[in-house]
Amino acid sequence: MRVVISIGGSVLAPDLDPDRIEAHATVIESLSREGCDLGAVVGGGGVAREYIGAARDLGANEVQLDQIGIDVTRINARMLIAALGSGVDPTPPHDYEDAGDAIRRGDVAVMGGVTPGQTTDAVAAALAEYVNADLLVYATSANGVYDADPKTDPDATKFEELSASELVDVIAPMSRDAGASAPVDLLAAKLIERSGMRSIVLDGTDPARIERAVLRGDHDGTDIVPEGSGEAPSYWAQR
Repeated sequence: MRVVISIGGSVLAPDLDPDRIEAHATVIESLSREGCDLGAVVGGGGVAREYIGAARDLGANEVQLDQIGIDVTRINARMLIAALGSGVDPTPPHDYEDAGDAIRRGDVAVMGGVTPGQTTDAVAAALAEYVNADLLVYATSANGVYDADPKTDPDATKFEELSASELVDVIAPMSRDAGASAPVDLLAAKLIERSGMRSIVLDGTDPARIERAVLRGDHDGTDIVPEGSGEAPSYWAQR
């Protein structure tokens, strides 16, 4: 089973905690031992926002700010690589081709950002499409996709399952609201729709949830089931 896991910066590194990074590395190592071919994409989180805010005050333009954010995601990726030890590509790939080559030869590929203007949400979706992954998992600080921001709307309702086109419809209005915090961004949702990629959005603050979702499809987040994607991965039926 080939899997791409997007680990939000707010999940992996809301602060510099080696134990938290080690816990996520342990799950990735466990999945690899279970026979999964793995790619991971790491976000920047609060540290990236702090650097970007400081650089904006210094007069950096938007492309420069994006590059700073990308640099932070790659530092976070290097931290995860350090925790993984052997069996991982030792350098964060700078493009999908290098990441795909690492995954195909059996190494874990850990990426950060790639291109200004593109979030790591979209990078994960693009990588999953590039390597024809069976499953894309978004490990976020939210426990699924809601019809509104549950932090500000007490009546927000979580979706147990969405088609990819429904995901786009849900995310699109959120993306137009200043300061909105959707668990997956609009470009990522459109890439999922285009590729027909089965995806899961879940709360990844406890990395054990990621492992259960990948190995058995067991989670309390949101399943994204694109039209025409077929049944659940046959791998789950064997567990």
